[in-house]
Amino acid sequence: MSDHPEAPVAPVQAFEPPYYLAVFTSVKTQDLSGYRETNARMEELVQKIPGYLGMDHAQTPGGLSVTVGYFRDADALAEWRTDAEHRAAQRRGRAEWYESYTLHVAKVERSYAFSRTESAETA
Repeated sequence: MSDHPEAPVAPVQAFEPPYYLAVFTSVKTQDLSGYRETNARMEELVQKIPGYLGMDHAQTPGGLSVTVGYFRDADALAEWRTDAEHRAAQRRGRAEWYESYTLHVAKVERSYAFSRTESAETA
């Protein structure tokens, strides 16, 4: 999940901790045949998981892509990790679309947000 041309310009909101996140950092290959369709399908699937909270994405001009998925608990993250269609997309990604990637999983213990359009910071 790392091609989001229609992604919102605001980050995912801060949630009440604890919750989990998966940070997927990647560099893609030149041939991305089928990537956009698979990526769209993965976004559709992950949104159906109870406990899925949202996703942020950023990409550098040089091609480094970072996607952060937010999950309410470890069970929701495990459900995503073990989804059969997601596993098949991962295998195809390693075989065709990624030069390299790193996945970090973390438990969030503190979270807050700021927005000029909101009246106050939440902590």
